[in-house]
Amino acid sequence: MGRLQAHEKLVGFVVGCVGPLTSTRPFPSGKMSLISQNPIQKRRLETIEADDDSDEGLGSPVAAGAEDGNETKSEKRKKEKKRKKAKALEALEEKENKEREEMKLLESSLFGALYAPPQFGTEVEAVDPDKGVPSFFMDRSGGDGEDDLPVYDEGLSSEDEGDDMVGRERKPAWVDEEEVTEVDISKVARLRKLRKEGDERVISGKEYEARLRGQHAKLNRFAGWADLDRKAPLPGSSDNESDEEGRVDDILRNNDELVVKDNAKLLPDMLGFSRLVDANSQEPSSGPINSVQFHRNGQLMLVAGLDKHLRFFQIDGKRNPKIQSIFIEDCPVHKAAFLPDGSEVILSGRRKFFYSFDLVNAAVSKIGPLTGREEKSLEHFEISPDSKTIAFIGNEGYILLISSKTKQLIGTLKMNGNVRSLAFADGGNQLLSSGGDGHVYHWDLRTRKCIHKGTDEGSLAGISLCTSPDSSLFATGSTSGIVNVYKRDDFLGGKRKPLKTIENLTTEIGEMKFNHDAQVLAISSRKERNGMRLVHVPSLTVFQNWPGPRFSLHYPRCLDFSPGSGFLSVGHAGGKVLLYKLHHYQNA
Repeated sequence: MGRLQAHEKLVGFVVGCVGPLTSTRPFPSGKMSLISQNPIQKRRLETIEADDDSDEGLGSPVAAGAEDGNETKSEKRKKEKKRKKAKALEALEEKENKEREEMKLLESSLFGALYAPPQFGTEVEAVDPDKGVPSFFMDRSGGDGEDDLPVYDEGLSSEDEGDDMVGRERKPAWVDEEEVTEVDISKVARLRKLRKEGDERVISGKEYEARLRGQHAKLNRFAGWADLDRKAPLPGSSDNESDEEGRVDDILRNNDELVVKDNAKLLPDMLGFSRLVDANSQEPSSGPINSVQFHRNGQLMLVAGLDKHLRFFQIDGKRNPKIQSIFIEDCPVHKAAFLPDGSEVILSGRRKFFYSFDLVNAAVSKIGPLTGREEKSLEHFEISPDSKTIAFIGNEGYILLISSKTKQLIGTLKMNGNVRSLAFADGGNQLLSSGGDGHVYHWDLRTRKCIHKGTDEGSLAGISLCTSPDSSLFATGSTSGIVNVYKRDDFLGGKRKPLKTIENLTTEIGEMKFNHDAQVLAISSRKERNGMRLVHVPSLTVFQNWPGPRFSLHYPRCLDFSPGSGFLSVGHAGGKVLLYKLHHYQNA
């Protein structure tokens, strides 16, 4: 009943309601019976009881003694059964309590700071709803624990009230050391210049600090000639007045932001980053990692791979605790991804079916095989940014369009050659595809027609595609390791020349992704050790210090940026997820 009640509390992961998420297993195992299965002992017991009945009828003392012995053994067996049953119930209750604590931690990571951009190093503490928190309290600190409520008295004068308040004045909670510190400036020759009067000796620490600052400003005057933007002072005005007026005028005459935010331009050549604790350090995978992705709240990450596990971690950059782990018995996971609205996870492998994990109801559903199709594998898919459509790569050049709501086939697209990669654009209204014929197709999903087909320069077979968040740019990767970056409007207009051809990798491109503001493009190859590069998109140059001589990426297989690009995660063939902090971005 506790598990069902917890499921009912978890309503609306992103739609607004909060409740604890209980751990459910998609494939429950059968329960072992506590009843003894030994028929031989049972027959012996029945024989002894029959003999006891017959002896009792004869009324012999031997029979009476045997009856007492049997009763003693029977009582011992009953006590032993009760003890085992109590022990089993205790173990079951302990397991349920552990799962409940695990679900509360998942709930806090999902709902604790869903819309607020988390800062680095923050940790979300789970709130226990079972603990009784008082809705109010009585503040008795002023009356030393007594009920000193104010009562109106006509005979109480204002002088008496004043005396009473003075008598009840509380002592300060703490004292600043600077206010107590005193400095004798007459003892040290260097400090005598700070005196304002000839006979001044001892001053407070705060006054001492102020005089030191004033002396420094007097000795190190501002060099006006070094400030190129400094305006000439008006005739008849002092330097201080002109400086203050100039600052105010500069602020009022432009619309620049007073606080520099993380949307400032990223500089090329050198990237500021640091290595953090592995994202899955608390439970590394026993097989290669095929998928890593951040939830849209920036704190929750999913990790999936060939060990048939889907794991969730809370990413704080320090401990990265594990939230939940789900075992998929008959499907090694080749790809797993959140729906953009954050309510569901889609998992697929080399099977005719795929799985859906509902974060709202904490339930795993098996979908497929698809009606009217004979697909052998549904391992590659992409989800539209509006969370309405899931596009799977099918056989013989077919693209299968699945409704994310009903999980039913709603349409198909057909291109020449085999389909190898997909990418959505224009908010989910258009779809890009590439494959064995070396062309890039643009599809309009509203009319289900191909609106453009263009050759990918220098590509014999396209195996990777990605688009920028605003759909203005897209990148293509080929089997030879060549990455072409195109401006989408120019490509649709007939211009076939890419903005830049990146040739830093020599093996086939595995995965590519733009960060949230399209200033960084990450490209990787599964067949090359340390086969990953970060591209500075505005200058279309590769960062020279990535990944660095001290870090090894161990054949990267998947990657993802956090929603604010503060974190970069890389999953490799060794079963670990490397986590990096990008210093240019402040929010995760």
